Amino acid sequence: MSSIAIRLLLIFSCALWPLSAHTAQRVVLVVGDSLSAAYGIDQDAGWVALLQRRLEKDYPGYRVVNASISGDTTRGGLGRIDTALNTHAPAVVVIELGGNDGLRGLPLKEMRNNLGAMISKSLAAQARVLLVGMRIPPNYGPLYTRDFETVFTALTKQFEVARVPFLLDGVALDPELIQGDGIHPRAEAQPRLLENVWPHLAPLLR
Repeated sequence: MSSIAIRLLLIFSCALWPLSAHTAQRVVLVVGDSLSAAYGIDQDAGWVALLQRRLEKDYPGYRVVNASISGDTTRGGLGRIDTALNTHAPAVVVIELGGNDGLRGLPLKEMRNNLGAMISKSLAAQARVLLVGMRIPPNYGPLYTRDFETVFTALTKQFEVARVPFLLDGVALDPELIQGDGIHPRAEAQPRLLENVWPHLAPLLR
């Protein structure tokens, strides 16, 4: 091989190395709403950003892609899941949606169908799935409130996927951890949100 050919080969290899190192990382795709989009606080303070920093420390082979949109519903999530799966080819998909469906009193059958379709598409793309459970205030009536939470447990059994029982556990009822709107967690609450997620996510990374 000529010296020119060897030089070109070395240049080509060096140019590809950073890209290969980046693409070698597996993706944790978070598809959520304002609770995962760090609504009302600095983006770097949100639980998904904290997750990225924990992955860098404990699981450097992974990186986070946050595809969360404030105000999104399960219908919106379903409408964009195909593009997200095709674009990022995630190893793990974290689905954190449903809260806005409940707050708007949307039909629970539609919510379940939308979440089920998102789970099914993610599994078909060879991704492991973590479904993040949510609860709504009791003022929506005991029947709707109960059936809303049941959607998440039922989907967990149907698809045999991992589930976070309640993202806002230890936060929702503490006024010091909630913003003035009475819904969204403050920055101080974000580490607790990550701790609620982590025990159920970590086994999917091994």
